[in-house]
Amino acid sequence: MLHADDGCTAAEDGDETDQHQPLILERVKKENDKNWKTVASDRLKKHCRCTAEKAKSKILGFVPILSWLPRYQCRDWILGDAMSGLIVGILLVPQSIAYSLLAGQDPIYGLYTSFFASIIYAILGSSRHISVGIFGVLCLLVGQVVDRELAVAGYLAESSGAGIGNFSGNGSAETQCDKSCYAIAVGATVTFTAGVYQVLMGLLQVGFVSVYLSDSLLSGFATGASLTILTSQVKYLLGLKIPRPQGWFTLFKTWYSLFNNLGKTNICDLITSLVCLALLIPTKEINNRFKAKLKAPIPFELFVVIIATVASHFGRFNAEYGSDVAGAIPTGFLPPQLPSWSLIPNVAVDAFSIAIVGFAITVSLSEMFAKKHGYTVDANQEMYAIGFCNILPSFFRCFTTSAALTKTLVKESTGCQTQVSGLVSGLVLLLVLLVIAPLFYSLQKCVLAVIIVVNLRGALQKFTDIPKMWRSNRIDASIWLITMATSALVNTELGLLVGVLVSAYFVLGRTQRARVVELGRAVDREHYEDLSSYHGLQTHPGVAVFKYQAPIYYANQSLFKKSLYRSAGLDPVKEKTRRIKFRKNKRQEEVAGTANRKSEEKDDTCKENDGEAAPTVTLMHDRKSSRSFHSLVIDCSAVLFLDTAGLSALKEVHKDYGELGVGVFLARCNTSVLDTLERGGYYPDNKGGSAGENKMVFFTIPDAVLYAQSLSAPNGNSDTKC
Repeated sequence: MLHADDGCTAAEDGDETDQHQPLILERVKKENDKNWKTVASDRLKKHCRCTAEKAKSKILGFVPILSWLPRYQCRDWILGDAMSGLIVGILLVPQSIAYSLLAGQDPIYGLYTSFFASIIYAILGSSRHISVGIFGVLCLLVGQVVDRELAVAGYLAESSGAGIGNFSGNGSAETQCDKSCYAIAVGATVTFTAGVYQVLMGLLQVGFVSVYLSDSLLSGFATGASLTILTSQVKYLLGLKIPRPQGWFTLFKTWYSLFNNLGKTNICDLITSLVCLALLIPTKEINNRFKAKLKAPIPFELFVVIIATVASHFGRFNAEYGSDVAGAIPTGFLPPQLPSWSLIPNVAVDAFSIAIVGFAITVSLSEMFAKKHGYTVDANQEMYAIGFCNILPSFFRCFTTSAALTKTLVKESTGCQTQVSGLVSGLVLLLVLLVIAPLFYSLQKCVLAVIIVVNLRGALQKFTDIPKMWRSNRIDASIWLITMATSALVNTELGLLVGVLVSAYFVLGRTQRARVVELGRAVDREHYEDLSSYHGLQTHPGVAVFKYQAPIYYANQSLFKKSLYRSAGLDPVKEKTRRIKFRKNKRQEEVAGTANRKSEEKDDTCKENDGEAAPTVTLMHDRKSSRSFHSLVIDCSAVLFLDTAGLSALKEVHKDYGELGVGVFLARCNTSVLDTLERGGYYPDNKGGSAGENKMVFFTIPDAVLYAQSLSAPNGNSDTKC
């Protein structure tokens, strides 16, 4: 803070203004003040100049694996990465099958999607922990587009599934295509288009939107999504075959279906689920309690999967008890194929919304886990990574992917350190696709559901923190609750959008609630604070100092004026109305020949005495205020910026008070506000100069106060009292 010399006493005694010279600083010429040709030339040279160091930095930034893989700490990290990658890879097998059906695709394409996404994100992603693959919300969105396009093409009316027309499967030669083929083409085209959108957004540096995802928003979204995932797994725990509901309020729809079908519970699946829960919950607590002593968590989930698969196979749970198992999975790869260019116009709008949801989910999860483990992620790089996770796999008939909360929680809880875990998961899926798919035939889905539920404990434990969050910050707690409730009870992707909007609303609301406070000076130094918050502060005779604690812009400019008038105890607009009324009454009395004039007016009138000396105006206003002032000083240190409406509000305040003989001075304006004042013509004759030179804006409050006091000295122009 810049301090001026102590001179209050001298000024109050009537000394000349030049005894205290206000602080004057010369502004540095910024790039924006330069000629636009020079600026454009400098920026082109900066961005177009290519050096070996710059090229290396760009390559390493675009392919992060080249940066972290050479520094990989094999002895410390390999066990955790291998175990987490192996467990996630095993989990991906049945989940890929299930979610591929939600997307309207054959089961094998879910395995393709998970395999390619795991490998590509491990190479291009900047997060160490998130698992990119199939996500239920995106599967539903893709499935809706597939169902719509199948209905438009007439395939849903064909019970046999035979093709009813020609379809350009590879973009060139037209071939006969059945329902399954057409569904695959639609899904791949949606995926390709969404990936292109995401890469373009990365090129345009749209990743900055991730800064609007606050910690409370991300935590609320994760907890709400965890509730949805937990609900979706209950049917597997009970062995119920209930179709996944679509649209909004899926939580209520799912629980309604569960209660309606509770009598159809598969006892074998229920017993298996209870046994696995009894094993995994205490063992997870053991891992958590001794995680500081263990180099890597013990993979109890892997042991449970192996034991359960063996038990299911030899116990013939599927054949004898009707337990739902993973089933047969075809092996091998299909040759790559171009997406259908003719379908892009039909799915372009849907692909854009899918791209936004996929990016938002990926960035929110990557930011959350990066903060938890103490590193940073690049939102734009995440956009590139998830974009290429969609573009490249689309040639192999895959569908849209994003970060998946469940598998990310599993990775993190089982010791994942880097994206080597993703490579391990990719290898597991490759082995499944090529060799060992039949071995997972007897794996019960209820076992996988148990693992998912157990690993959701961390997110669900946030409910116990609600009282603490509420005591700490009610606004953040409200954002958390609203985001969580919307994500869980209404719709997952809508919850993220509502969370962003609610966060923005609370930010704007804080500027709406800001108020003008009167400042007082500390006794022994030039320091000003809120009079209502501290004892022992002094005010200046004839000068009132106020501070507004928010930017002044279109949404709060009227509130700023009302708050200032209320704090000052004088509304200049109302005072001018009183004057007009008084003059009108005075003229009427003169016309009527009234000889006697009243010596005292009511509290809501003002007197104006004309004489040869300098005019003196006495303003009678709010009786609750005993202050008298001829000048106002507004501390603008908290005003981060002004827009056109805010500038107009300051002009109106200056003009309205000036008509009453009250001077208005600004102090401690930042450079952005100073530039706005100068460009907007706030200074007389639009000649601002530097602050401290124009006698309207000062760098320090003491400078403004001393100048205002000098105006009421014997040699001053006028004396206005309130």
